[in-house]
Amino acid sequence: MQQVTIQIKDNTAYALATEDSEAVIKLWCNEHCDLLHLIGPADDAIEYVSNHVGVRDDIQEGDERVIITEDCLKQHEQGYIERYVQRHDCLLLPPLQYKNGAKHVQVLALESQRLTDFFNDINDDFSVDVASTQTVNVPVTGSPMPKLGGFSPSLSPRQRAVLVTAWQEGYYEIPREVTTTELAEMFDLSRRTVEDHLRRAEQKIVGVFSEHLS
Repeated sequence: MQQVTIQIKDNTAYALATEDSEAVIKLWCNEHCDLLHLIGPADDAIEYVSNHVGVRDDIQEGDERVIITEDCLKQHEQGYIERYVQRHDCLLLPPLQYKNGAKHVQVLALESQRLTDFFNDINDDFSVDVASTQTVNVPVTGSPMPKLGGFSPSLSPRQRAVLVTAWQEGYYEIPREVTTTELAEMFDLSRRTVEDHLRRAEQKIVGVFSEHLS
């Protein structure tokens, strides 16, 4: 099997809501409604959703929201990805992800030619970039734990940046080689904000691992 991850530049509401923003939107389509996971500032997208498809439920904690819509957004927009996937007998790997003003899509095909035809087709209508391609092999059965690639904590861009910098600068060394005050100066943030980013990132990562360790 062949897998490709592509970035599509279009004028859909979710893509536009993440342009020039740290917002990340993940979408699982259920035909009759959508499940959205929004991270960071995405007020424009939330307003669009409320006005066009309605909001059935909205759960918010910190800079994250989970929204269940009343209707499926793709019924209200042109050029949705599913028709290209179906046309070339490929498989869409959810969720769709919107960030940096683009839609990020993972597509799987049994034959590489199908992916090529899919890409050429959608590239005729939109500005498309290939982020990555890979061959998917059948996993070995009986493995006690999935590969690390299977772990996918949903960190916001700022949480990821602060966490990676903290690791690189020696915050997690014993003894520590950098303080949260020094990290705050690197990002021009308050110490409390940096510590909050670190705690939230650590909580998400531990939560993902604990599901597989328990």
